[in-house]
Amino acid sequence: MKMKALLLGAAASLALAGTANAGFERDGWYFGLEGGAVLVNETQLGSAAIEFDHGYGVLGTLGYAFKNSNWRMEGEVGYRENDGTADICQFAVCEVRLKEWTGMVNAVYDVKMGSDKWGLALGAGIGIDNPRYNAPDGHDSNDKVFAAQAIAGFTYRVNQHWDAVLNYRYLWVGGAELQAHAFWPSSEMDLEKHTITVGFRYGYSEPPVVVVLPDVVEPVRAKEFIIFFGFNKCNITAEADAVLSEAASSAKSGGGASVRIVGHTDTSGSNAYNQKLSECRANATKSNLVGKGVSEGSISTSGKGETELMVQTGDRVKEPQNRRATINVN
Repeated sequence: MKMKALLLGAAASLALAGTANAGFERDGWYFGLEGGAVLVNETQLGSAAIEFDHGYGVLGTLGYAFKNSNWRMEGEVGYRENDGTADICQFAVCEVRLKEWTGMVNAVYDVKMGSDKWGLALGAGIGIDNPRYNAPDGHDSNDKVFAAQAIAGFTYRVNQHWDAVLNYRYLWVGGAELQAHAFWPSSEMDLEKHTITVGFRYGYSEPPVVVVLPDVVEPVRAKEFIIFFGFNKCNITAEADAVLSEAASSAKSGGGASVRIVGHTDTSGSNAYNQKLSECRANATKSNLVGKGVSEGSISTSGKGETELMVQTGDRVKEPQNRRATINVN
């Protein structure tokens, strides 16, 4: 009994140990179905020695995989059946049969094996075992007892929802009260079973959709400043100087910003005169900005004379809003 407990404890300790190379990610509910071969160790029932042939088992699981942890918790229902022989008949070998239903709760840890497809599953479970022993005389006896198991297996990740599995389970059942013969008293029988199965698991949640948005580049918007001049003047007024201080700050904060200055006039005076006056206003504006620390090489100037009026007027009209210079900072 001590050896069995040590074996089971070692398997459970291995299953419950987290590892640094984990990475076999699953998430959400799943169910599984497995089937395979069952081997029962030779055992005693009272004074009868019993040997079992290889049998079969079928197991179903319903579980939940915890996101970002590699842990799964699952409920398991299993059926196992083995024929065997007992040395309780006087002149013949007595045939017996053992059927078992199990209900287990398992904790399983999945470990990545160098690939996103392959994983190693290590786990342990506890639950109830219901062994049914069919004696040579046809008498049936059964019991419900505590059971524990260690689990080790390989998982192949077919796709997001399907896993193919190969599992080994060591199942220990202690002290089942059964009768070797109808006329014999009940005796305790310990059972150790080895089950190798293949099967599948299906389910799991869809992975979150990762949407990669392109970098949004804010369009560069030009800042425009306007200053006004007196009639037939191109000197900078105090009001205009305050506006130019803002324009200079904007240009310098933009690093390599470019500044475009355009001078304008009203319609009084000749076209040729107004062209020269608009250029004078543009140059006066540039000189003011250079004096405020704006790089001269970043400034371009031009004059439009009376060709681009802010307020549409007839010829030879003195209009204050047309006597201006515009400063565009890009």
